[in-house]
Parts: sequence; C-alpha cells; structure tokens
Amino acid sequence: MVLKKKKEIQVDAFFLDQQQREKLQRFTKTEEQNLASLLLHCAQLSNGIQQIQCIKQIVPLVKKMDQNSAACDPMVKACLDILGETYFSLGSKNPLKKVLSSSLNGLPEELMMLAVQSFVCCLREELKTADVYLYRKVLDNLASCMEDFSLGRASIKNLFEEVLQFLQKSLLDIQEANRQVNSVKSYGNCIVQTQLMHDLLIAIKVSMMLVQKLQENIQGSLWKHHESFVWQSMCSLLKSSANFLMDDTLLQTVQTTSGLAVILFTKAMYEPVEELPSLVSDLLLGSIQRTGVPVWFVSNCRALCTAELPDSVRLFLCHGALAMLEWKSGSMGENGEKLLLDIVSVLLSLSSELKESSMATSLSRILAIWTSSALSALVSGSSNLKIKLNGSSVIIGKLLEYIYTHWEHPLDAVRHQTKLIFKNLLQIHQTTIAGSNEKSDPFFARLTKRLLSLEWHVKGKYASLGCLVECVGTENILQLDGTIPAQILDVMNDQSLAPYASDLLETMFTNHKAHFMLSFKEGSWIDQWHDIWVSPLLVILCEGKHDQTTYIIDYYLPKLLRCSPDSLSYMIRILQASADANLGSRSTRGALGALMACLRTARAHGHLELSNIVSNGLVSTECIKQGLVHQHNQVCIDALGLLCETHRSTEVVSMEEMQLIQFFMMYNLNSQSPSVRQQICSLLRKLFCRIQESSQVLYKTEQNKTKQELLEHSAQRHPSETLQQYKDFMSSVCDRLFEALFPGSSHPTRFSALSILGSIAEIFSVPKGQAQVFHLDQEMDPTRVQTLIQCFASTFEEVKVLAFELLVKLRDVAFNLQDSENQDLLFQAAMDLSTSTKPYDCVTASYLLNFLVYHKELQHICLGKYVEHKPQMDENTVVSTVENNTLAVVKLLLMNVEEEILQAKKSLLQAAASFPMYGRVHCITGALQQLPFKDLTLVAEWREMVARLILMAYKLSAVVSPVVQSSSPEGLIPMDSDSESAGRLQMILHEIQPQDTNDYFMQAKILKEHCKVESEKLADHKAMENICTEMRGKERQTCDVTAQMVLVCCWRSMKEVSLLLGTLCKLLPSQAASEPSNGLITVEQVKNIGEYFKHHLLQSRHRGAFELAYAGFVQLTEMLSRCNSESLRKMPEQWLCCVLEEIKSCDPSSTLCATRRSAGIPFYIQALLASEPKKSKTDLLKMTMKELISLAAPLNEPSSVIPQVHALNILRALFRDTRLGENIMPYVADGIQAAILGFTSPVWAVRNSSTLLFSALITRIFGVKRGKDENSKKNR
Repeated sequence: MVLKKKKEIQVDAFFLDQQQREKLQRFTKTEEQNLASLLLHCAQLSNGIQQIQCIKQIVPLVKKMDQNSAACDPMVKACLDILGETYFSLGSKNPLKKVLSSSLNGLPEELMMLAVQSFVCCLREELKTADVYLYRKVLDNLASCMEDFSLGRASIKNLFEEVLQFLQKSLLDIQEANRQVNSVKSYGNCIVQTQLMHDLLIAIKVSMMLVQKLQENIQGSLWKHHESFVWQSMCSLLKSSANFLMDDTLLQTVQTTSGLAVILFTKAMYEPVEELPSLVSDLLLGSIQRTGVPVWFVSNCRALCTAELPDSVRLFLCHGALAMLEWKSGSMGENGEKLLLDIVSVLLSLSSELKESSMATSLSRILAIWTSSALSALVSGSSNLKIKLNGSSVIIGKLLEYIYTHWEHPLDAVRHQTKLIFKNLLQIHQTTIAGSNEKSDPFFARLTKRLLSLEWHVKGKYASLGCLVECVGTENILQLDGTIPAQILDVMNDQSLAPYASDLLETMFTNHKAHFMLSFKEGSWIDQWHDIWVSPLLVILCEGKHDQTTYIIDYYLPKLLRCSPDSLSYMIRILQASADANLGSRSTRGALGALMACLRTARAHGHLELSNIVSNGLVSTECIKQGLVHQHNQVCIDALGLLCETHRSTEVVSMEEMQLIQFFMMYNLNSQSPSVRQQICSLLRKLFCRIQESSQVLYKTEQNKTKQELLEHSAQRHPSETLQQYKDFMSSVCDRLFEALFPGSSHPTRFSALSILGSIAEIFSVPKGQAQVFHLDQEMDPTRVQTLIQCFASTFEEVKVLAFELLVKLRDVAFNLQDSENQDLLFQAAMDLSTSTKPYDCVTASYLLNFLVYHKELQHICLGKYVEHKPQMDENTVVSTVENNTLAVVKLLLMNVEEEILQAKKSLLQAAASFPMYGRVHCITGALQQLPFKDLTLVAEWREMVARLILMAYKLSAVVSPVVQSSSPEGLIPMDSDSESAGRLQMILHEIQPQDTNDYFMQAKILKEHCKVESEKLADHKAMENICTEMRGKERQTCDVTAQMVLVCCWRSMKEVSLLLGTLCKLLPSQAASEPSNGLITVEQVKNIGEYFKHHLLQSRHRGAFELAYAGFVQLTEMLSRCNSESLRKMPEQWLCCVLEEIKSCDPSSTLCATRRSAGIPFYIQALLASEPKKSKTDLLKMTMKELISLAAPLNEPSSVIPQVHALNILRALFRDTRLGENIMPYVADGIQAAILGFTSPVWAVRNSSTLLFSALITRIFGVKRGKDENSKKNR
C-alpha cells in the first residue's frame, strides 16, 4: 500500500483590462448568453480552473451560430481579437494556454480566416518587442504557436519573414548582452548570465522548430535566389549557430543544441543533399577542402572549416548528424554509410579524451543514439555495412571495450547508457545474421562465456547478461551452468548488488517461464520451474543471513510473485509443513519467518486476502501471533506488515486484525533497535491511514444505503458497528501509548509511543464538517498533557521533538486543560533551565518556550512581570499570537544574556560555573526558527531586535573567542580582569600544565577563597594539592570550576552565536541599502556577519568551534548565492581569492593554523564552493582546484611546506564533500598524484596530510565499505 498525497493543480487566472471589458460589454445581451457575455463572465472568475471550464464552452457556442452571418459579425471579430490578446498574454506553462489553443483548433472553417487575422495582429505586436530581457516571452509564444495549434501555425506562416527577422535579431542581441555580462568578469552576474543562456537556448530551439515545421515556406526561394530575404536570414541563423557551437563560454546545453542547429540549417540549404554526408564527414575528420565546399557555407561557418576542431565541437557535430539526418530510408547511400562509420570512429577516439562528467555523459548518450541509428540504417543498408557491423568486426570490438570500461562508471547516466549500447549491439548483430540460428552463433557463444567468467561483484555483468538472455534464452545459459540462480541469490547479501541481481533473476525466470509455456502445452513444467527458481529462495529465507534474506524479500520476492502469483500456494504449503519444527532463532528466520515474509509481500502486492487464508485454514491466528512476538526482529516486522500493508488503502480492518495489533503493542514498543522502531511506526501509520480512509467509505455507504438495503445485507457487518469498533480500537491504542509514557520509561518506549501518537494526531485531523471516526483531542486530560510536557525533560532530543510536535498539534486542548499557575511555573522553569550548566537543559528550555508562545494569554500570565512589551502599532493592526509572544520572549532572553555578558567580561570562570550564556542564545535561535518571517506585522520592532541580536552575538564572541582561538584550548583558563582572583587563577594555570598523570581532568579543583599562598611558592612551581577557593556568583554560591567547564562554555557559546547569525541570514529577507523595504537585515549587517565567520573559521583551533561556525557560514553563503544585491553575490569570490592568496604567500605573520589539519580553513573553502549554483559552469571550483593542485605538488626548492600542507588538507575536505558531486571527479587523478608524491616528503606534516588525502580519494573512487564480509570482492 502506497500513501500518496493528492496534488492540487494551481492555475493562474487571466484578467481583462478596462478597455477590453468595455469592448465586450457593448455586445452583451441581458436576455441570452452570447460569445461576448461568456468571455466577460469568464474574465470575472478569479479561479483558473473555473476559467478552463468556461473556455471549453466557447467553440460549442460558436458552432450554434449561423456561420455565414458570424463571419461578418463585429461581436465575433471583437471576441476573437480579445482571445488572441489573452492567448499571447498567458505564460507558457499556464494550463489555460493549452486549453485555449485546443479549443480554438475546433473553430468552424468559416471563422478560421477571421481568427487568423486577429492572431496575426497580436503576433505582429509581439514581434515588435525590443528589450532583450523580454524576448523570452515572445519566444515562448512562438513555440506555443507551432505546437499542435493550427491557428498559431497559420499566423506564423503569414508572418514568416517577420518571425525569421525577429529570431535572427534575438540571437544576435542575446549574444551581445551575454558578452557584455561576461566582460564584467564578476561572479555576481551569474544569475543574469544564466537567464541569458536559457533565453539563447530557447531562441535556438524555436529557430530549429520554425525550419522543421514550416519547411515549405523556405522551399522555392531559398537556394534559387541567394539575394532573397529568407536566404539571408537562414545564412545569419547558420552563422550564429556555428559561433555558438565554437564558444566554450556558453552552457553545454547551448553548444549541444547549436550542433543540432548547424546540421539542420545546412541540410535545409545544401544542394545536392546526397553530398551532405561527405561534407559532415570532412568536418568531423578535419579533412575539409574549401574548393569543393559552397562559398556560403565557408563564409558562414569559417571557424568549423579548420583542420583541428575542439573535441567538444566534434562531439556536438556527431550528435547533430545522428539526430538531424535521415538514417532509416537509406536515402544517403554509400556516403551515408561512410558517415555512420566515421561518426563511431570519432566518438570512440573522443572517449579517451573527454573525462569531464558532463562530457562523458553526453558521449555515452550520443553513442547510444549511434547504435539506434545504425540499427535503422541496417534495415536498408548494403551488405558491406552489415559486414562492418557484424559482431566479429573491429568496430563492434571497440564498442565492447568501451562497454567493459564504462559499465561501472561513477555516473548513473553513463551506466544506464552503457547498458542501452550493449543491448543495441546485440540487436545490430542479430540484424546482420538474420536468418541463421542465433543460439549457436559463435559471437553470442563467446560473449556468454566471457560474461559468465567474470566475478559476480562486477555490476556491469548483471545488465549485460540480462540483455543476452533475451537473445539466447535462459535455457541455453542454464545448460552452461545450472547453479547460476543459486550463485546470484548468494550475491544478494550485498545491498549494492541486490538490485542488479534481482533484475537479472527476473529477466531469467520470466524468459524461462515463457520458454516452458511454449514448449509444454500442459502445466507439467511448473514443478521443474519451482525447483529452479522458488526452492532455492525458500531455503535461503529459512536459514540465510539477515541482510541476504532482507534484500531477497525486498527486491526478488515481489518480482517472482508478479511473474507467477500461483507459486504463492506452493510456498505456503512447503513452509507451513515445516513451520512448527523450524521456528527460527535470533539469527535466522526459520520456516515461520519465511512464511510471514512471503505472506506480507503477497498481501502488499494484492496477491492474497488475509481473511481468505485464515478462514481456509492455510494460516492460523496462533501462527501469526507467534510471528508477532518472534525473537528475530524482522519476523515481528513482517508479521506486523502482514496486518498493516494492503494493496487497497480502503480495505476494512477486521476485528481479528485489531486484536492482533493490540497483542503486538503489548510486547514490542520497547524495541532496542532504532530501525525496528521506525518500521513499527511506519507500518502502524499505514494501518491508521487505512482506518481513516475506510471509515470515510463506511460513512458514505451508511448515508447512501436505505434501511431496507441494510436489512437485505444483514449477513454483512453494519457500517456503524465497524465504525464503533474502529473508535474503541483507537481509544484502546491511545490508552496503551499514554501508559507507556510513565515517568522513568525507557527511551525506546517513549520514542515509539510519541511517534505513533504523532501519526494518530496527524492522520485523524480532518477539516471541520467532515465525519471523523476518532478524535485524539477527546482522549486528552490534564494528566496526559502533563505527561507529554514531562517528556521535554528527556535527555534525548528526538523525544523532545516528538513531544513538542504533538503538543503543538493539540495546543488548544492542552492550554485549556492547564491552569495559569501551572503555565507560570512552566515558564519560570524554562527561564531557569536556559542558564543551566547542563547543555541538554537549554534544549529543554527552548522547546518549552517554543510551545508556550502559542498561548494567547502568555503575556498576561507570565511575561508581564519580567518585561514590558507594548509594541507600537495601529489599532486596526492584527498581530499573530506567535509573533507577539516570540518578540517578547526574545526581548526577555536578550536582556538577560546582555547582563550576563557584562558579568562574564569580569569573570569568565564565574560565568562558566554559574550562568553559561549559550543556553539563552540557543533559546533565541529556536524561537526565531519557528517564526513565519514572510508574514510579519511588527517589522520595525523586529528590525531593531535583529540589530541588537547581532551586536549581542559579537560581544559574546569577543568574550569567549580567546579560549577557542588558543593554540591549545583544551587546558586553558584565561586571566580574569578581577585583580583579586588573578593570583588564584595563576595557581590553576600552574596546575593544568602537562603532568605525568591526568588527575586534573578526572576531578574538579575547588578554589578556596581564603587560602593564602605565597608568591615565592608559585615561582618555585612546587606541587599544590587540594588548593581551592570559592568563586561566588550573584547569590554567593560555591562553584566548581575546571578547564573543561570553561572550554565547554566557550565553544558552545561560539556554536550558538554561529547558528544564530546563520539563522538570521537564512531566514530574514535582505534589504538593499539604497531602497527601503520590509527586510529586517541590511546589506552592511550581512557583510559584517560574513567577516565575522571568516575571522573565526580561519583562526579557531578548537574543532567543535570551527565546525559549528561552518554550519552557520554555510547558511550565509547559500543566501548570498541567491541574493539580488550584486555586492553581496561578489563576496564569496572575493573571500575565496583572499584566502588562497594568503595560503600561497607563506607570510610568517599569517594567523592561519597549519596544525590540526588546517583547522577551519578547509571548512571555510568548502562552504564557499558548495554554495556555487549547481547549474553554473562552476568557475570558482575550477579556479580553486587548479590553485590547490599546483600548491599540493612537491616543490623543487621548498621555501616553506605550509602552503603544501594547507593544500593537501583542503583537497581532502573537498574530495569528501558530497555536495560537489561529480564536478570534483575530473581532479581525482591529479589528487592521487599529489598524495603519492607527498609520501616522499621529508616533512612529517606533508606525509601525514598526504595519507589522509589518499584515504579520502580511495573512498571517493571506490565508495564506502558497506559490510564486514568483503571476501566476494577480493582481487584475484
């Protein structure tokens, strides 16, 4: 059963201006509906879907009119004019546009000419557009007119020369605009540049569409009159396309499409067409002779007529030739066959040259297109072509080598295309040997033996064997080795191989079944088929390892049942016979577990009804109960899945199923395995959805059926009885879940109970007015609300999250069941916890405050006595409860933390022991994260609050940064400014010097206030034991202080400051300094935040500090890449260049950390590169990798190894970063070389960094080791 959310279709409505409405109103009639009144009514609708229904009535209404008079009716003319204006005003993706074109296609013939006139006028106005940034709308309209819209196509035909002129002008204008943007050489212009690139791509596509779909307009005047306007326009289009093809600064998709356009335009203009393949061959091979080429081609494609074309250009020309030339009919003759062979030789030579991921993908796709074209050409090809494309030929041999080297390529797309190439190669060989026996063919025999000789861990083997099976049949392969099915099943203990193995098995057993059905008339073959394909499966399910059985059930079993549903009864019979004797154990499923797995899979895919097998006695209820409490976790899950998963989401839940579910919940809520808990929650969610959806069906059934009908079907359960059973069942489930949340209950139990309750609250919350079988609100009481609030005290944050989400869903009833005194106590507890020295307490405080801000009376009950909060606003302004309360809470927390920062400046030890400030900041960040910043009312107050928060963050950072930026922060306690405690701190500093033992870090040192120590003893560094003093806070309490406490306070404060600043940058809309807006943070503030992150990432030594500064910095850089302000968009590039220059400079005064794996520097560069737009040309990444690779290489005269160490450490971080994806792959070879050469360095730091880089590269190349048993993958 798959749970799918219904997707709502959004349609933007269109509107008419005043002039258009007045025009229609002149023709409307009150007594009857006519075309004008229908259009006017349609325009007045605000719902786009309603407008669609209205537009569909236009043509039927027109057809009712007298066609002869309608053609002369001014009302019809006015309506057609407005329809034309409406059509061209709609966006290309608006469904209204498609509906309008479809409707107008049905206009009567008599009105078509009138409609064309209206559309021609509108299109002529569109073509007058002069702004290059508005061309896209015109291009989209032209494309729409040519797509199955006879009226639009007729309009373009009438304005053919004007359209050609516009396309010619648009290509040149967009190219010039792109050149101007590039000349600025600014990373900040990437958004404008990307927009221009896509506009250029659409312009090229529309030009091609025009030539393809309106070819008849070109014929006759094209090559006969070289001075004609059409000819000149076509030459201009060809010239522009050739220039785009050669311009490597453009996006690859633009160059690819330009390659198609060059071939298409040349084909349309070239004469005689039979010689075109020779021209394309000469272009690809670089052997073009200008004397034999038309002058117009040389003048327009001068750059292509060179001896050495770039590899990418040759690739795109190959694609153009394959896609745009006709290969099926054999019309190109011998020249066409020669071109086909030349193309594949060029492609194979390029395969060793083009290594960049995008180019490698394009090459594999174009090779696949070549194999399809070769198949088409062979149908009418010569015998010579068949010989050259035979399986034993050189070309096929080279293609097989390409397949063998690329079938395990890192790119998914390349692997997929490689499979397609192999499949087409087999078909090519079949075509060349048509008429002979395929099964005894030597090429297929050699190929089969070669593939079977490979190890099973080679992923490419599976897809290739699957293709081969379709050619030679499963029977022939099993004759070579009958143990293949068992071998493949053995491989399925590796998840990375399981999908490939299951696909191969499906191909084999499906083919085998088809072979048996053709060979044997009766069903006598089924037992033999079961012995080969089903029996080995059952043995493994009973005795196999956990991973292997899991993957077989997930991947293989559903496919087997889909192929042969009748095999289920065979499985049940075999497993039921041994279920009592083989119950399984903790490590094996046994026959009982295998039975549960088969039944679950069969029911989930609609192959059985549970009620039928229970009533027929095939499986007993006691057997299912045994499965529900089995000692093997997965058997329990399968038994539960049998009850919860069905093929139909509205299938009624039986009483027996509900009783079994209750039985299951008694014993399994406290499962220690996280994955099992998640599966339990997921399956029960499916059950609750079934109850919800089936209850809606039952309600409708109850309403629709009369009492007489209900009496006639009295043998069946009455819907109201089932609904009452549902209600009682859900109520008992909730009772059980709340009982499990008793104080002291284990984390697994709480997680399961809260997750299931959350699902119930979500699933059974439907709009008011709709009948509902169960309401969780009605099950709540004060005790249960208190139970949920107590879950905030859990030390596991996921429990806090679940409890918070559930309480928010039930907030109305929760607040009503709690008195004001209790809520005041909760608020006071939250404020106390926010300054606790235990880190998890501030998380509890954050969730408590985030829950309480939903209370409408929070200010009256709690906040009023702490802070005065009366925001200035108009009387008519309505402020949401959450916004108002959050502002007051943040204000209160900010006041407290500002006061504590002042105290911390005097004594950081006192702050660490009495009032660590990170808790307050954590609560502020949590409050901001749940605030709807796009819909704020108190903008002025929030703007002031944000400024104060940023200032507070800087102040707090200044207090704690000396510790985390120390070269050895783990044992540092900084000097206090308080002169009285300075001497005592000297004692601690002495004590934390490295000693032979680590006693200092095992127990806290207590400082006695009145302990007198002479300075001479300090100078002599005598051992001090049990020296202590009292550090008193505001309430004069005794404080235990250790270096760890100070460090925790400092680095957690840095963490929270970073997350707060990152949140402010990510959530708040940025305003430009020059224009006032509703933005809450200015460009200047964002720049300052960026400088802050830069400073701390490059200077922090403590890993926790710079890792968490990185988390905030990533949020900032992602915001900068999407920002409208050009000065902000330029910042990542500027920062990157600066830090690379500093690394290269070897400046002794540099503050960059060369130890601790370069500390925060790799994180800093990672964040800058990962935020670069994914669809851009990744110029920053290319520039950075080029610099780092050169720095990482050993120097002949090393003045300093520090740049090399930095480069190796940064490269390691970049190769490990998954967000850089395949863009980093072209640099792997250089990285390996740098790492290996680094092993030879005499400097330990270089050798160490090289080793770490090498390890990261091995993981990047071969993937993560997924299991302990690697014997099947060892090299042989």
